[in-house]
Amino acid sequence: MIKAIIVDDERLARQELKSLLKNFPEINLVDECANAQQALKSIAELQPDLIFLDIQMPGKNGFDMLRDLEFAPKIIFISAYDEYAIRAFEVNAIDYLLKPVQTERLGAAIKRAIEKSEKELISKNDNLQLTDEDQVFVKDGERCWFVKLSEIRLFESEGNYVRVYFGQYRPLILRSLNYLDERLSQKSFFRASRKHIINLKWIESMEGWFNGGLMVKMKGGEQIEISRRQAAKFKDIMSL
Repeated sequence: MIKAIIVDDERLARQELKSLLKNFPEINLVDECANAQQALKSIAELQPDLIFLDIQMPGKNGFDMLRDLEFAPKIIFISAYDEYAIRAFEVNAIDYLLKPVQTERLGAAIKRAIEKSEKELISKNDNLQLTDEDQVFVKDGERCWFVKLSEIRLFESEGNYVRVYFGQYRPLILRSLNYLDERLSQKSFFRASRKHIINLKWIESMEGWFNGGLMVKMKGGEQIEISRRQAAKFKDIMSL
């Protein structure tokens, strides 16, 4: 979950953005501010991961506000004017959206913010790979589990989320498949396609498939297609 704040002096613009953000459950909107002074106080107290920031505001503008921050959250600029776009990217903004904001563009910007957060987390963890014996915490809504990686047979991408298959459970987690691919041991897990990572120890059988690909049946009953591009690599891994 990404903790976010809206900073915009126009009440209607804040309302419209809040309405759009209801389509993105991965965003936890914790505050909205009408000017830079309010925002600086809110950011210091709430420590958000992401700020949706207007540029032209009474008093300090968006760039002035950023200079006064003691730490740097991720920034998605939202403006009625395109003239500040180059300057926005000079301060490492995630994206620059023009008003009125379109849902598709907002979704793309949020996806980039999530991916950047995951890369930072990988770096923070020194990119250490997890082993079969490592236990991971999985939370979906009010339910949570501690699961050994050896018990997870499949990861399946669903938008900005990944569905985790273990036992009879199928919880969704806010992660990308690329992030998991970086953390999981290649001795145990294989990237079958853009949508799936499979646990090699949970494979029951496999057979040739269309266009040089493979169809793998997991011990849990799932059937996963391995793309032609990955099939040759898979055969090398599974051969003596």
